[in-house]
Amino acid sequence: MARVYNWQIGRTMSYWYSENRPAKQFGAVFDINKCIACQTCTLACKTTWTSGRGQEYMFWNNVETKPFGSYPLGWDVQLLDRLGQQKWEGNVYTGQTVFEAAPGGERVMLSKRETIDYSYPNVGEDEIYGSVERGGSLALPQQMWMFYLARICNHCTYPACLAACSRSSIYKRPEDGIVVLDQSRCRGYQECVKACPYGKVYFNAATGTSEKCIACYPKIEQGIQPQCFVNCIGKIRLQGWVSTPDKAREDNPIDYLVHVRKIALPLYPQYGLEPNVYYVPPLHVSDRFLVQMFGPGAPAAVRAYRNAKEDKTLQGLFALFGSTERTIPRFKIAGDFALALDDAGKEFMRVPIYEPVYIRPAQDRLYQIMRSNTT
Repeated sequence: MARVYNWQIGRTMSYWYSENRPAKQFGAVFDINKCIACQTCTLACKTTWTSGRGQEYMFWNNVETKPFGSYPLGWDVQLLDRLGQQKWEGNVYTGQTVFEAAPGGERVMLSKRETIDYSYPNVGEDEIYGSVERGGSLALPQQMWMFYLARICNHCTYPACLAACSRSSIYKRPEDGIVVLDQSRCRGYQECVKACPYGKVYFNAATGTSEKCIACYPKIEQGIQPQCFVNCIGKIRLQGWVSTPDKAREDNPIDYLVHVRKIALPLYPQYGLEPNVYYVPPLHVSDRFLVQMFGPGAPAAVRAYRNAKEDKTLQGLFALFGSTERTIPRFKIAGDFALALDDAGKEFMRVPIYEPVYIRPAQDRLYQIMRSNTT
């Protein structure tokens, strides 16, 4: 096995191929706090990519309710339990990754995927965690919580599906880092399905090959964000390009959120795949749960998000989420506006940071009546 550097866990680790980063790496940020689980993103993906025979159970994009929801069933808790203690010393992960914990004869610690695991896409939907003692209603916000987690393929820097494939049918595109699957080479061994710890590779029984999210790369090539991004009515998503920490740029929106402000975090970085979809953690969840899911930077990220109302740059950047279907490679703040810029620095979208407020007088002078706030 080769030794590669994984900046998300702060150390080198074992991987089956040498480090070979693409020219640009597809990256995305999801603001969990704005997701309402309307599933518009799921339907947008479903009608575009997975409406065919053998794809009935496939959800390349899904939204699940945490802590109890998961699709496929138990995709996260199953592997977390098998990995054992996941210890961090500061920002360095000292536990084992799924590659280092793999049993003899296997390249990755595999997950057990059964047909029944794909039979309940809405398991745990809207279920809350915690309880309130009788008469203790003031403790409700602290003791009871749930949140929605929207998921696509993470297009990892060190994909487990790629490492497990004996046919070399899975590869990262050198121009954008998107992980794709060559079905002409696939023989349906399903090692990729078992290897992906996020449960984002599917087997099509009708064709005998595996399939997965391709980040809508035909749109990416035209400078347009994926279907699930542009159809998100909550405007929780932003697609762009993510750099390594040493090459981060402050005018790159993804770099700014991930590296500069460290407000967007990877999902289960301890798995060791260096996923490239990042999440702004929910505000109302216990620190212990958030650290397990997003790493040791989660509490600081929550504090930074709470203070975003005092930070014009953060406010402006979040205002750009969902403002255009085009990929936003650069941005800047100009007065009370946030500007989306192309690679050449030319403006193509401008949004106000603050919404205008108009307070109607209580009395309508024309009709000589008092207005009611119910109209």
